[in-house]
Amino acid sequence: MTSSELAVDRPTLTPQARRAVVVVLIGAILAFLDATVVNVALKSLATDLGGSLDAIQWVVTAYLLVQAAVLPVTGWAARRVGAKRLYVVALLAFTLASVACAAAGSVGELVAARVEQGVGAGVMIPVGQMILLAAAGREGMARAMVAAGIPMVLTPVIGPTIGGLLLESLGWQWIFLINAPIGVVGLVLAVRLLPADVRDESARALDVFGLILVSVGMVGITYGLSEAASRGVTDLYVLVTLCGGTVLVAFFVVYSLRARNPILDLRLWRDGLFATGTVSTFVIGAVTFGAMVLLPLYFQLVRHQDAAHTGMLMAPQGIGAALAMVASARLYERIGALTCLLGTMLGCAATIPFMLLTDDTPYWLLGCAMVFRGLGIGLAAMPAMTAALRNLNPSQIIDATPQLTVMQRIGGSIGTAIFVVILQQHLGSAGNGSAAGGSAFASTFGWVLAASGVAVVPTLLMAVLDRGMPFQGLRLWRRVVR
Repeated sequence: MTSSELAVDRPTLTPQARRAVVVVLIGAILAFLDATVVNVALKSLATDLGGSLDAIQWVVTAYLLVQAAVLPVTGWAARRVGAKRLYVVALLAFTLASVACAAAGSVGELVAARVEQGVGAGVMIPVGQMILLAAAGREGMARAMVAAGIPMVLTPVIGPTIGGLLLESLGWQWIFLINAPIGVVGLVLAVRLLPADVRDESARALDVFGLILVSVGMVGITYGLSEAASRGVTDLYVLVTLCGGTVLVAFFVVYSLRARNPILDLRLWRDGLFATGTVSTFVIGAVTFGAMVLLPLYFQLVRHQDAAHTGMLMAPQGIGAALAMVASARLYERIGALTCLLGTMLGCAATIPFMLLTDDTPYWLLGCAMVFRGLGIGLAAMPAMTAALRNLNPSQIIDATPQLTVMQRIGGSIGTAIFVVILQQHLGSAGNGSAAGGSAFASTFGWVLAASGVAVVPTLLMAVLDRGMPFQGLRLWRRVVR
């Protein structure tokens, strides 16, 4: 089925798919929001719980590491337990852990509760996407992926604002307690609205060895990248964790291609659209989430804004992304993966104004540039994932969804580490003064533009495979995989 054929009837989501959207959005908002709101409360947490900032940083790190560890097993667990049951259990665990976080009396208790939160979030996101795609079917896939992607794009923008307001008005406990009533509503709706699980006859035995390889490797890479932002990429500790994690993942790739029932089916990469869509997701994740940390730092370090006002100043990018995501589903149904290519090219063009940043760039000018950058993000992110899944059957989608999520997360972590290290080098060479801050950020955005240019390559190949030149594209891809 071609993209033009998908556009004939202008498919809309069925009532069952709309109900699934409501349920999945609640879980996704909780999971993504909790990864950002905590950042603004670290100083208050350290003061109230009597811990150092280094120790309290594990409140953030543990959450990310546990998600990296559990993501690979979600496809197997969804087949074995059932996607609905697994989603409900994960949402329940996340909700209870949120209450435990608010009740924590020490740093250790808070980190332990955040580990449980991370398990719930790491399961909810890919399993929610599986439920949504199953309910929407192939015809509604583009609209379903847009719905699933809204929290991913918007929560990094609104998270600091919400966290700052809760911290100032009610105290740090409420950045966790706010999850409880929302989680309860989500649980009730999940039980009532989601369709019953259908027994999956393809459920297989757990690949324990493969799971250990990929989970430990993912944790090593994620932790190494998170430390690289503060220690630098040449630090011995960072190099050991990064290299160790990379070796384990590489060993897993070789092992899984030979294993009979691997925990992640990497044979899906033989499909050209899945491969190019996944690589596009990886690179777009690096550019989007890596660069997303730069503007808040600019507002805070150079313009001396607090977390709440920084979030408000970031709102134009979120507005642009939201508008583009709404339009991206219809555009994808018309022109297919070309949507992603258009978004990537728009993102490149919208990055250029940020290379001209100064210490007093007008806010209105920054706002206009952020709207266009948001438009590029909204047009690129979810269409890439949609194209990656378009040729796959429902059973393969269960294996593909965790891989897409993993690649997006790793891409975002790599982009964040690289851009922060580059920024630190520019700030250091400029004397680390606010007078030189604007130029340091402008130079760093030059690297963002280069990375955005790299993202054009896989999106272009994906568009070639999706439409226009299918035979040439398939021949090219077969040469690559051989």
